[in-house]
Amino acid sequence: MITLTQLEYIVAVDTYRHFGRAAEHCFITQPTLSMQIKKLEEDLEIIIFDRSKQPLIPTDVGKRIIEQSRIILKETEKVNDIVKDHKNLISGELKIGIIPTLAPYLLPLFIGNYKRKYPNILITVQELTTENIVDHLKRDLLDVGVLVTPLKEDRINERPIFYEEMMLYSHERHPLHNKEKIKVKDIATPEIWLLSDGHCFRHQVVNLCSFKGASNEELPFHFEAGSLETLMNIIDKEGGITLIPELASVDMAESRRKHVRSFSDVTPLREVSLVYSRHFAKNKLVDLLWKEMSASMPKELLNKDRGTIVEWK
Repeated sequence: MITLTQLEYIVAVDTYRHFGRAAEHCFITQPTLSMQIKKLEEDLEIIIFDRSKQPLIPTDVGKRIIEQSRIILKETEKVNDIVKDHKNLISGELKIGIIPTLAPYLLPLFIGNYKRKYPNILITVQELTTENIVDHLKRDLLDVGVLVTPLKEDRINERPIFYEEMMLYSHERHPLHNKEKIKVKDIATPEIWLLSDGHCFRHQVVNLCSFKGASNEELPFHFEAGSLETLMNIIDKEGGITLIPELASVDMAESRRKHVRSFSDVTPLREVSLVYSRHFAKNKLVDLLWKEMSASMPKELLNKDRGTIVEWK
């Protein structure tokens, strides 16, 4: 007979792809974990993990069993949530992943208030790329992600929070700085600085202006940054242009704010959402987080109809 404990063990091994680390996570010895998984495989008469591969990977049938095991374990967690709701208790652990182009601007707006309102929630936050957040959600290493959507992932729920404008940031001597009206086609130039590959905002910029980064011959050197702040600092010294998300300009010093412009022909937006597994059990904590984040936003950023959403995938 299959037990919940055995399901927890195979999910842990799939998550960490290592028997030793999985055993540590489950607070048992590695021989005990291995024995329980071996017994499950013998009872089911199938092989769940291909032990000849490093790192360890599940077999095809093992993948299906593990996916169903995650669903079962998430559903059992909901029993505790029902009890907490009945007792009006707000507690638990919430592991949040957030992309680098949001973290420095969005986190300060809501995270402090959320923690003060709900002190019994243990919050951990990691700054990760979108690809890593999605992977961590699927392997239960994160509970929720804050990133740009749509993702178009079958196993991920998306709950939009706000819509921020994509804006031009330019050096004061760049021709676009004092141009009366700026159109999207104006930024399709080798003078544009881009974030490094892996950042969804980079792909949005490319999709917006169809700029392929072919030569960059008008830049003083080739550089792809990991942060928007780095790009803006380089532009201030070396010239050129880039695009920044609206939140990056909200608390910007006036000396730098004068370098930010909106487009005249279109208002490109990026949709920022709270994302989580479709079988996520901590719905109450997600609802409270979404409400706190929405309440921290300037009202105009909640309006989806003020521009056109630019996809990045």
